[in-house]
Amino acid sequence: MPKLSVIVPFYNVQQYAPDTLRSLQLNARPDFEFVLVDDRSKDETPAILERAAEELSKVASVRLIRHEENGGLATARNTGLDAAQGEYLTFLDGDDWLARGYLTDLVTAIEELGCDFVRVDHVQATARARTLVRHPHGLRGEVLNPRDAILPADRSTSVDYPYAWAGAYHRRLADRGLLHFTHGLRTAEDRPWIWKLHREAESFAVLNLLGVFYRRGVASSLTQIGDARQLDFIRAFDQVIEETARDREADRLLPKAVRTYCAIIAHHLGEIEKFEPQVARQLRAMSAAAMRRMPQELLAEVLDTMDLERSSTLRRLRRRITSSKTGTPKAAA
Repeated sequence: MPKLSVIVPFYNVQQYAPDTLRSLQLNARPDFEFVLVDDRSKDETPAILERAAEELSKVASVRLIRHEENGGLATARNTGLDAAQGEYLTFLDGDDWLARGYLTDLVTAIEELGCDFVRVDHVQATARARTLVRHPHGLRGEVLNPRDAILPADRSTSVDYPYAWAGAYHRRLADRGLLHFTHGLRTAEDRPWIWKLHREAESFAVLNLLGVFYRRGVASSLTQIGDARQLDFIRAFDQVIEETARDREADRLLPKAVRTYCAIIAHHLGEIEKFEPQVARQLRAMSAAAMRRMPQELLAEVLDTMDLERSSTLRRLRRRITSSKTGTPKAAA
């Protein structure tokens, strides 16, 4: 069994894949496994992966998997998870990269702590700028209960730092079904995943370890695109609400889930200009419908605790009248 499996999906990243693959080379060990998943790229990415896999196989175990159809990041990660054989698992996106030796330090830390999973800070890379992004939990190097790190509701917590690649995970979590992503989600795929992990895993720790470089501003990234795929955040957060409502501590955890959902809706409405006009209309209609699905008494309490700008935006949205048949907004009375 490999000590660590690194799952790396790629889709149309010919400009960045060489940096990603070079960083894997600089982290390779004979007991490491790299699972490279090409999600039906249309550019030169497959050829780049072919050449890199041959080189990587000299210093580590390599699995190169090709999708017959493009399935999106969540599905590509699941493909990698199903193929991975490592005792520990981690992720990397096909346009990001790692510092030399980072993976060895990551494995050493999780082995020493003996917990289900560990989380790390990362560096956000935007063009030539570099920004340190810290995990919200301040206590480092201590084994903690993941459920306790979901709260408080009115502060940024561990579930607000959803990046799957910012950590490592013991295989027992995959065996329990806690590492797979919701099939087909094109955005916000990490959100139901991180909530499930913190609700159902038994132990975790946050490390003072830096080595993941997250590339922002990539033109093909969904964070830069205003098409209908962005609306998958509705499906993602509906799942968070539904699953948390069934939790044994739903009364304690649901306020955080509802507040986060509302904050994300407000965020997207604040950037509505980036969406295509038809998608912008869908965003308003789907967000209004989502708010009506939330527990209404709890929603009212959450809105009372938010800042005036966001709460006003969301209260106006809550009053919108939408057609139950088409989901398109009608004029308010």
